[in-house]
Amino acid sequence: MSTSSTLSTLSTLTLAVALSGQASPTESILPWLDARAETYGKIAHQIWEFAEVGYQEQKSSALLQQHLREAGFTVDSGVAEIPTAFVATWGSGKPVIAFIGEFDALPGLSQQALPERKPIVAGAPGHGCGHHLLGTGSLAAAVATKEWLAANRRSATIRYYGTPAEEGGSGKVYMVRAGLFKDVDAVIAWHPGDNNGVDGGSTLANITGKFRFHGVSAHAAGAPERGRSALDALEAMTFMVNLMREHVPQETRLHYIITRGGGAPNVVPDFAELYLYARHPDMRILDAIWDRLVKAGEGAALGTGTRMEYEITGAVHNLLTNAALGRVMHEQLTRVGGVRYSSQEEAFAADLRKSLDAVPQERNLQERIDPVASGVSSASTDLSDVSWNVPTAHLGAATYVPGTPAHSWQATACGGMTIGRKGMMVAAKTMALTAAAVLNDPQILVAARQEFDKKREGFTYKTRLADRKPALDYRK
Repeated sequence: MSTSSTLSTLSTLTLAVALSGQASPTESILPWLDARAETYGKIAHQIWEFAEVGYQEQKSSALLQQHLREAGFTVDSGVAEIPTAFVATWGSGKPVIAFIGEFDALPGLSQQALPERKPIVAGAPGHGCGHHLLGTGSLAAAVATKEWLAANRRSATIRYYGTPAEEGGSGKVYMVRAGLFKDVDAVIAWHPGDNNGVDGGSTLANITGKFRFHGVSAHAAGAPERGRSALDALEAMTFMVNLMREHVPQETRLHYIITRGGGAPNVVPDFAELYLYARHPDMRILDAIWDRLVKAGEGAALGTGTRMEYEITGAVHNLLTNAALGRVMHEQLTRVGGVRYSSQEEAFAADLRKSLDAVPQERNLQERIDPVASGVSSASTDLSDVSWNVPTAHLGAATYVPGTPAHSWQATACGGMTIGRKGMMVAAKTMALTAAAVLNDPQILVAARQEFDKKREGFTYKTRLADRKPALDYRK
């Protein structure tokens, strides 16, 4: 027997002993996770150091797969035509409970675990959205649930989905499309943030794409009349996009960057590229907005004598929450409680707040459990596409100093030290307890499915990525 198999067997036996004589067997999940908080903290920190962007997360994916195999899961890697995507499974039969793991970093957010701006490598990626914590917290929850089931000699199937490229790559959409969620009964997920609470509202649907303009190069001073500027076409498109802002629903978000604009001022650019995001709470409305954006690109090309082509790199729906599962998750989060800072962490937080221009936050917000959220978040996530196919529960945990925005160097800093790891364990405990509660009471899944079917009545799920391959090089 291998060392990892021996450790897995011993941990199951230890948990079984701990369970004996307890009125509530799920109580053992919390000390089991507490005893392994340092181990999971180290895994998260390794992924934080890897800081690999979407679809390039080879080391991060391999590390998570390694620990799942050591815990007794079987792993199917390279699924859905994505090298870094995988599905890990333990157990058999119904119900099938799924945990979601992400692990991609963001460009340009390299940062040391310090409360002032100090990149590890200037311009390099960093975990400014906490996905190193997300993937590892879900790993901890999945293994804890597996150990709890084994100790109780209970049958069920536990799955961990390793989902790459959440940041604009829509990795989960391709995994849904490949049928990898078709037999799942419930999905349990979380996301790092600056507060603790269960999501009961929705998010923005999002379509992303790269518009590429092809022109004719020429000497910009000697023979400008012979050139057809791809950059002119791009700028003409962005001008029209900005005019559109007045004539789209006010909930719409349009944002872009110019990824290629030419190589030298004295050469008429024959190639230019625009990377554009469009968001709205309703995918049906967003679809029509996107079609208008494409027409703006076509018009810009026509008016400048260039050629335009575009690639949709991602498309995600708005989140469909499930109140039946959310109530259970909120109960477990309340049971776990929030994040308590040490004196060193308080000092770190105080220094970090000096760099923030946000509205002052209530003191000790990280300790509080918020009511179940409602309304529409301004975020977008490919978890939404999972939620339209499987009943899904989702929470946020305080891994950042309250007031810290996601996608910031401050978030990267928090994620690289103990503040982030404490929030991660709050999420891991909540998810594992939620899974155990669902497995203890079959009626929860019945209610969740009834609610899911009612909310989806008259709706047919479809995606703009139906006939597209994953954009594996979208970060290159």
